[in-house]
Amino acid sequence: MIFIVVKWTIRPERSDEWLTLVDDFTQATRGEPGNIFFEWSKSVDNPHQFVLVEAFGDDAAGAHVNSGHFKAAMAWMPDVVAETPEIINMQVPGDNWSRMAEVTPSHA
Repeated sequence: MIFIVVKWTIRPERSDEWLTLVDDFTQATRGEPGNIFFEWSKSVDNPHQFVLVEAFGDDAAGAHVNSGHFKAAMAWMPDVVAETPEIINMQVPGDNWSRMAEVTPSHA
């Protein structure tokens, strides 16, 4: 699968509305054939930074960046970001999350 992590630093005056602004983009991407997951988190260290963790089947990421909703989002996002997003994009084995072997819930 293609595994992608993107750090988005948003302009302080827009960060409270970021998740609402990207909701249509998020929902459309989650509905794409080949999308495995597309999940936003907020940094605990920087209140204006969000981390996007996403994965696609091996052949699906190209279709994603060529989709209408991707192009539409890329058109308005420069007006909202505070800096160029940082990205890690890798091909990794597997087709979804794996379970961590070192930690399992204890049973009381």
